[in-house]
Amino acid sequence: MGLGGWRNVPSQPQLKRFRAEATGVAYDVRYRLDRNGLTAPDFPGVAVVSATAGRVVLDVAGVRHGFDVATYAERVFVDSPFVCTALTALPRFTEPAERTAPGSLRAPMPGTVVRIGEFSPGDRVEAGSPLLWLEAMKMEHLIAAPTAGTLTELTADVGLQVELGAVLAVVKEETGP
Repeated sequence: MGLGGWRNVPSQPQLKRFRAEATGVAYDVRYRLDRNGLTAPDFPGVAVVSATAGRVVLDVAGVRHGFDVATYAERVFVDSPFVCTALTALPRFTEPAERTAPGSLRAPMPGTVVRIGEFSPGDRVEAGSPLLWLEAMKMEHLIAAPTAGTLTELTADVGLQVELGAVLAVVKEETGP
């Protein structure tokens, strides 16, 4: 569980996310390593006295509290005189498949939607059916149905500026008979 390095320019705090195993509550821990040492901007009045791989000492309103920390893969155990807590470290970035519906057609690059095919949500499409055209870098790119199925969603409109990875359409694949 590395802390990162000192930077000579102001930047956003680093972020680590954890989920308490007992309650399922997710916690965001923001910290910054700067000229003044390690600080936690979300906790005014709390200063980080020291932080190593196995122990963190915090100063809370002039009283120091020590916490023993043990890490095993994605699990983090924090032991203090008050309580022992088991946490699961959450990934910094979620997998794209977890954020989008199956069959989502995502923009392969930033661009502008210049044309929409002749299909509407609810229509049956064949594999390779043209759904829309995206202009990027003065070239048109065809976004086609990857499989036979039903077009369940078409979020793009002509003239829409899209970013890399934006969901343009969703094709629900046909299942067997």
